[in-house]
Amino acid sequence: MPHSPVSATENDIPAQLRSAALLLTRIPVRGPVAAPAARAAWAWPLVGLAVGAAVAGTLFGTAALGAVPGLAAALALLVGAMLTGALHEDGLADVADGIWGGGTPERRLAIMRDSRLGTYGALALGLGLLARWSLLVAALAGNYWLAPVAAAAASRAAMAWMLARPPARADGLGRGAGRPGPRTVATALALGALPLLAFGLHGLAAALLAALATLALARLARARIGGVTGDVCGAAQQLAEIAVLAALLAR
Repeated sequence: MPHSPVSATENDIPAQLRSAALLLTRIPVRGPVAAPAARAAWAWPLVGLAVGAAVAGTLFGTAALGAVPGLAAALALLVGAMLTGALHEDGLADVADGIWGGGTPERRLAIMRDSRLGTYGALALGLGLLARWSLLVAALAGNYWLAPVAAAAASRAAMAWMLARPPARADGLGRGAGRPGPRTVATALALGALPLLAFGLHGLAAALLAALATLALARLARARIGGVTGDVCGAAQQLAEIAVLAALLAR
């Protein structure tokens, strides 16, 4: 049986990079993009590198200009949220609201689609921001400028792995984006792990801690809502980023 025709963007690396940037950031993108989005999941850590570089640049740049560490960290978080449209923070809040706010999988999924912020979501969002803020302050104090960059890349690799899990809905981003294949996920994990090599054993600990956090979230989502959604992928990014930063900065 003959193979089906290959689309113009199926194996187009620039198109896949544009697709990754379009999905994960608010940066204007021009030109053809790869579809479905999962095809470009290998490139998500590269987008993370760019976002992490902006965060680290803001953190250390504003500190060099005289900002106190707490303010520099807050501005760095703001820049990261503006670049991504707070996409991942929204996912974390929605997952917390849904998983702990409903009595059945159907109700939990419905809550996750509700744009209103509930108590569990507000708590998760606040604690997540506080954890990341504290870790950025620690990165600044120790002059670990690479830590936010490495954490941003590795946490986007965790998203690629998460998206390969069975979806919870017949629609939504988790289903509409498709599921990345093993080679795509392996490439994403390899790219996400590369910056961690600079940290030696701390980098290995960061990879393991991020993997445990991502696996735990996947199991929780499977048990509570039956699978993965786009919000779960966003929550995975947030948890993995916190895990990587915590491990890299542990001394």
